Amino acid sequence: MSPTRRASALTEHRKDLAGVETRTLSVEGEGPPLLLLHGYADSADTWQPLLARVGDAGRAARAIDLRGFGTAEPLDPLEPLMAQWDAMVAAAIEELADEHGGEVHVVGNSLGGALSLRAAERADLPVAGIVPIAPAGLHMASWFTAIEREWLVRILRLSPVPVPDLIVKPIVGRVYRTLAFGDPGGADPAVVETFTGHISSFARSMGVLDIGRRLLPELSDPFDLDRIDCPLLLIWGERDRMVFTTGAERVLRTVDYSDIEVIPDCGHCPQVEVPDLLAELLLGFPDNLEYS
Repeated sequence: MSPTRRASALTEHRKDLAGVETRTLSVEGEGPPLLLLHGYADSADTWQPLLARVGDAGRAARAIDLRGFGTAEPLDPLEPLMAQWDAMVAAAIEELADEHGGEVHVVGNSLGGALSLRAAERADLPVAGIVPIAPAGLHMASWFTAIEREWLVRILRLSPVPVPDLIVKPIVGRVYRTLAFGDPGGADPAVVETFTGHISSFARSMGVLDIGRRLLPELSDPFDLDRIDCPLLLIWGERDRMVFTTGAERVLRTVDYSDIEVIPDCGHCPQVEVPDLLAELLLGFPDNLEYS
């Protein structure tokens, strides 16, 4: 980053994406712009540390709340989940491409990583490259099994009466620290507070768990990797407890221009654990790929 470059301010907007009212967080800059997709139960806020860094480097980027999460409107209970998110992602890609006059790099964590892979399969979308971070759906979707096995989640789910909202937020924060971070004790309290702010009631936490159960069957075989024809960089935290690298070989074997970066001592969400390193990887993409 140039020492004379002025930091780009973060802006927040309400938008309509594919008929869904949602929120976006953006920084202005040069292209190709980055579209940032969060994971299950998360929100655009997970990308704030990264947005600050890529904005300081003069790179355009935008994060969105996916339908059903953050401040976006609820999911349609009668329609497949992945199709609803695919439509939002496609609209966001096209909007960014129109604004910047070029193709988009799509970056996604967990569920967002799965959506980035699906977007790259579409020849009609202006996608220049993708960076799936611990993407769900490549093998067994073990992330939700890990969540449901957490004893605190079992307390929420199996309680004979609704758990008071005052208790829900600390429970959600404890589960988030345990599952999402390589070092739960070192989790930034501000990051945890932001995450729990979107799941702070018993009704909301039960709704999020219901989404996870609905989603599992759709993640059993969600990709057609042969259709991907753009640079691809897989990123994984070495200490990821939720999604394992077992599916990475399939991607690397199938997609010609692909590579993987495993980050030592990092968990499921590099964007909040190691935002400096992740920003460096994204700003260097796709020139930093090493493939045969």
